[in-house]
Amino acid sequence: MSQGGTAVEIVFQERHGVPFYACTDPRWCGAPHGFSTRLGGVSPAPWDSLNLGAGRGDDPARVGENFRRFCRAVGTDADALVKNRQVHGTTIRSVTRADVLSDPSLPGEFPADGLVTDQPGVCLTIFSGDCIPILLYDPHRGVVTAVHAGWRGTAAGAAAQGVLAMTERYGCRPEDILAAIGPGIAPCCFQTHADVPDSLRAGLGAAAQDFISPISGTDKFHVDLKGANARWLERAGLDPARIALCPDCTACRLDRFWSHRIQGTRRGSMAAMIQLAEL
Repeated sequence: MSQGGTAVEIVFQERHGVPFYACTDPRWCGAPHGFSTRLGGVSPAPWDSLNLGAGRGDDPARVGENFRRFCRAVGTDADALVKNRQVHGTTIRSVTRADVLSDPSLPGEFPADGLVTDQPGVCLTIFSGDCIPILLYDPHRGVVTAVHAGWRGTAAGAAAQGVLAMTERYGCRPEDILAAIGPGIAPCCFQTHADVPDSLRAGLGAAAQDFISPISGTDKFHVDLKGANARWLERAGLDPARIALCPDCTACRLDRFWSHRIQGTRRGSMAAMIQLAEL
């Protein structure tokens, strides 16, 4: 599924026994990337099985092995990871090879919800468990970005801040940027009180109404976080035909994903990663 009814898609696939999601459009070939599921790893319950979260109580050796399996599947380098420490904001941190972790099992160090680099071989890694993971790639300038957008980050425009970091720091043009919005909680399962819609309206203005649906007979709302992030990317200048959106809901598919909203903290974490290919 994609914005604008184009052929750009995020496809569920499997390689080396590890399922994942990625864009198959040839324009993405210079940036190996993927969105993980909970499948294909070595961790036991309650982290079964591809837990990529270092701070969830799982054995670090298993987390490291899970990263090696996932990276092998998507074509990235498990020995070149840079991870964030999410703060549910809009900070996008520029990183280099100097920021690469010494071991794939280590937790993220940087308090930021986005990472950006123009250095080939650096593997940007962000985490999710219902929140929306977003990957950005400029094949012309050779710049990649990974953004985590929970409802607070979505309302505040974290996705647009990722685009701004690419344009202001690295000279990218928004019309050249490709975007992939990965698996996350969908409107069917994201029911909220007025605080989330109010925050979306504060950020997107009247356009937020496209992503807010009152639930009849209650004081709650269904909210489309993926659609709202796509709108932020369009506002930042991206061509809608270059924005791929995965429709799969993490809360609906507990056979494939973990969901913080459904399962709480006794679970593993999914990850999204992207890396500029070495020349």
